[in-house]
This record gives sequence, structure tokens and C-alpha cells, in this order.
Amino acid sequence: MHLKSRRNFIKSGLYTVIGCFISFFNSYSVGCKEKSDQNFEPGYLKLHRSGELKKRGEKLWEIMESCELCPRMCRVNKLKGEKGFCQANSQLEISSYHPHFGEEKSLVGNGGSGTIFLTNCSLRCVFCINWEISQGGEGVARSIEDFANMMLNLQKMGCNNINFVTPTHYSPHIVLAVDLAASKGLRLPLVYNTCGWERVEILKILDGIIDIYLPDFKYSNGENAAKYSSGAYTYPEVTQNSILEMYRQAGTAKPANNGLMYRGLMIRHLVMPNNVSGTKEVIEWVAKNLPKDTYFNLMSQYRPMYKAFEYPEISQRITRKEYTEAINWAKEAGLTNIDIQGYHF
Repeated sequence: MHLKSRRNFIKSGLYTVIGCFISFFNSYSVGCKEKSDQNFEPGYLKLHRSGELKKRGEKLWEIMESCELCPRMCRVNKLKGEKGFCQANSQLEISSYHPHFGEEKSLVGNGGSGTIFLTNCSLRCVFCINWEISQGGEGVARSIEDFANMMLNLQKMGCNNINFVTPTHYSPHIVLAVDLAASKGLRLPLVYNTCGWERVEILKILDGIIDIYLPDFKYSNGENAAKYSSGAYTYPEVTQNSILEMYRQAGTAKPANNGLMYRGLMIRHLVMPNNVSGTKEVIEWVAKNLPKDTYFNLMSQYRPMYKAFEYPEISQRITRKEYTEAINWAKEAGLTNIDIQGYHF
């Protein structure tokens, strides 16, 4: 095994062991894990039983012959080993998987969010906090069966959902692996944890498969999107359309009686220094085009990473004033379900 692959393999294993320990400790420290919603059945189970889920996966797989999975639409033949802008071909690569306790409270609960970090990315932001995975290629080649078994292992650990981080370029692998895992007893809700820059045509193929959409809404300005996310001029309008499609499919996210989220749209917006992200305009769009009780995570944890220090305007953390201003904008717009992270200050 190549040294880097060996190191990543060991790292992945350590994450899994640590995740098991945290999940075990956390459940006992609280007294017990949440009781699952017995009335919930993920949509993919019905599609699996009818054979539709596998057909959807095969349809997505065929798209890789002239790849149009993401808005860059490279049209490279990934099935022949060609790599797209995302730096991925048809070979699935995964960095790690483990119960994750740093996600939203309604996804984490006591058992954690069953997070699978997928290697590579189609957006490639200069400030990415996980740049080693998204752009550095940190990960290990895995099979569809490996992928399915990871989901089942996370379910056995007591995780509350399966959380696919940076899923866009591996959507065919996700659907095929979920189909296989469903045949072996998977029944957790699926979280599509995305940068938000998605093709509506691809999202429609995922209709009925994904339970919880967790998109970023990074920018309201195309020029800033292009500057900080590798030429993605279309980010604002494409993301708006994709979020509307996600809402059409999943609806408004509302936690169940046990406090856990099983279905719905959960939007994240990272407040950035010097208003690079166009926070007010993002908020106003959400308030105008979605229900006022749309879950909106107003994130305050920006810190300069990767190549951010090459851009003076984003080379520092945000100020208390910038975050307070963002909170006020959200309240003035009438949003009623804001996740405020003021503890960072």
C-alpha cells in the first residue's frame, strides 16, 4: 500500500475507533440515547423495494461517461479514468467516517451524526477548512460495498443519520451504496451535506432518496464566488434554484418530539469578514422565497485556512460587530428559526 494511502487508512480507522468510544461514552453520560421515531421510514426504502433506487443509481452512473454531475459540467469520461475539475473519476475515495458531534444539535443528538467525508470537491474554495480532503486528495479508494458497510457500521454505533459530506461528484456511488445498505437493514435518514452549488437536474434524480438537505448558501455575489471558489460565477443563481428544489422535495425542517431531525431543508450560511459572503442579500432571498420558519444556521466560526491568507480581506476572523449585524438582518427579515452561534464571541 502506498505510504499516503496507508496513513489515510490508519487515520480513517482511528476516527472510527474514536467515534465508537465517543458514541458509547456520550450515550451513557446522558443516561440513554434518544428513542428513534418509530413512525419514520426513509423514502429510499420504498424505492429500494420497488427496484427504482438501483435504477436511479445506474442512471447517475451513466452520466459519468460525459460527466455533468455538477454545474461545471466538465463532460470528461470518468468511466475511462478521466478526472473532472473536482479531481475525481469513477473511483470512489473516502477520507474517513465516524460519529460526528460538531454538526447541528438536531442532527447530532446523543449518538452523533454518522458522517462520511468524501474526497475531492467541485467548488474548491480558497478558504476551505477541510482542504486536505477537498483539494489535497486525502482519502482511500473504496468499493460500493465498503461504502454500504460504512453506513451500516455507523447505524450500529448508534448514529442518528448518515451524513454525506461533499456528495455532489459521488452521487452515483451514494445511491448505489444506499441501495445495497438498504438490502442489509439500513433505515437511518440520509443527509446531503453540500456546498449548495448543485444541478437541479441531478437533484431531481435524488427526489425521494435524500431525507435532509443541508446546503451551504455561501455567496450572494457571483464575482466573489468566482474569486474565492475557483471561477464559480453562477454560484448565487444556481444555488438559489437548487435550494428551491431541495425545499420542494423535503419541505421545512422541523425536529421530532425527541429533538432529532428526520426530514427537511436546513440552510447554512457562513458569515465572512468584510461582507464577502453578502450575508444581508442571502438572508433577504431566503426570507422572500422560503417560509419564514426555514431552518437557517447563521455560522460565526469562519477562520482563515488554506489559501485565505493570500486575500487580505478574508485573512482574519469576523468581528463581534459583523456577526451581530448579521443577526439583526435575519431578525429584521422576519426569519424565525435562526441558529445563532454567538458563543464564539
